[in-house]
Amino acid sequence: MTSANIPEGFEPHFRKSPFTDPWEPLYSRRTEKAVIMGLRLAKPHTNARGLIHGGLIASLADNAMGYSCAQATGWVTSFVTISLSIDFTGGAGIGQWLSVESDVIRTGGTIFFAQSLIKADDIVIARANGTFRVVRKGA
Repeated sequence: MTSANIPEGFEPHFRKSPFTDPWEPLYSRRTEKAVIMGLRLAKPHTNARGLIHGGLIASLADNAMGYSCAQATGWVTSFVTISLSIDFTGGAGIGQWLSVESDVIRTGGTIFFAQSLIKADDIVIARANGTFRVVRKGA
C-alpha cells in the first residue's frame, strides 16, 4: 500500500498489539483530545459476504475511544473498558478507507465516557459509546 492511499495526517499506528497485528497496517492521527484510527479495508477485515466484520468495528472503536481517553489525560493513566455499545448503520467493503473518530464526552476521577463515529469513505456506518475505568499506571 502506498502513502497515496492513506489520508493526509495519518501515520502508522504508534501502538502495537498481538490482537490487532492481523489487521495491519493500522494508522492513526492524534489531535489534542483524541486518537483517530484508520485502515484501508482488505479481505482479512471482512465477513463471508465480503463486508467489514462487525467485530472489527467494535474492536477498533474500543481501541480508539480508550486511546482518546488516554490522550485526554496526557497518557498518565491507563483505561479498561467497562461497557461498549455499537449501533451499525451501514456497511463497507474491500478498498474503502475506514476511520474511527472518537470524542471523550465526560471525564472523572475513576470513570470516563467516550463516543465514536465509524466512517467508510466519510460515510457513517456505525456509532459507538464506551465507558472506561481509570487504571493508575503502576497500580
